[in-house]
Amino acid sequence: MKKWLVSIAAITVMCFLTACGNDQVNGDGKEKIQVTTTTGQVADVVKNIGKDKVEVVSLMGPGVDPHLYQASQGDIQKLNQADLIFYNGLHLEGKMNEIFEKMSNDKQTVAVADSIPETMLLRTKDSNAHDPHVWFDIQAWIHTIDSVEKELTKISPENESFFQENALAYEKELQELDQYAKEQIATIPEESRVLVTAHDAFGYFGHAYGLEVMGLQGLSTDSEYGLKDVQGLVDILVERNIKAVFIESSISEKSIQAVVEGAKKQKHEVVIGGELFSDAMGEEGTEEGTYAGMFKHNVDTIVSALK
Repeated sequence: MKKWLVSIAAITVMCFLTACGNDQVNGDGKEKIQVTTTTGQVADVVKNIGKDKVEVVSLMGPGVDPHLYQASQGDIQKLNQADLIFYNGLHLEGKMNEIFEKMSNDKQTVAVADSIPETMLLRTKDSNAHDPHVWFDIQAWIHTIDSVEKELTKISPENESFFQENALAYEKELQELDQYAKEQIATIPEESRVLVTAHDAFGYFGHAYGLEVMGLQGLSTDSEYGLKDVQGLVDILVERNIKAVFIESSISEKSIQAVVEGAKKQKHEVVIGGELFSDAMGEEGTEEGTYAGMFKHNVDTIVSALK
């Protein structure tokens, strides 16, 4: 009886190990390329191009603010185990820059935003730095597809045509999404095309689709805001009769609530128009957990509130 139980246990362990192993191989029976990314947006590009040839681990999940993110020991291990590392760049992951520099000595470590032409990058209002929220301009973000495709091909040249085919399909999907966004935003009355959020994450979105964007905080949530900032935004809402503001999934709504309350004191009614995904995407397995789904959700939410 004991021998029988031991045999069953051994078989169970072997099956478990085999199952685990199968998760690491692609349809050709070869090992998958191990990729670690920072944000969900970057991970989505890799998944769409690599498909079953890659195993993607994203360090920053839903609700995570990349501006403030600090890598854990477990994250360092995931980065060390990767064949290839992709991150946004432009100091979005400001507290991880030193880690990426060190990692680049041993493996391919790629800032996808480096592939975007500088003429398409926006600069901040009060410094010479570039706005890192490049995924909100689809035409700019499309340039990252080519970068990811080339890096995956370097590691797995035998899959070059596979990666190219997937890259073309993904670009087509994003071009259609871009057209959808333009058509929907155009339905908002011109005087109502004002997007007010907790921090300046939507500059590219406003630039691409013709909205005036205002954020209580600067480009990074690491920056502080005070009563003067709140009052300044309240005055604009009242003066221009702006009826809706938006909260963000990765930032506390406390700051925006302060703006709403401030407007109320001046007898101007402002509503929360909905929750937008800014620096992080939605839950994995949901539509908003994909780049296209997140983007469409934002467009629909903005249009519904401002139209």
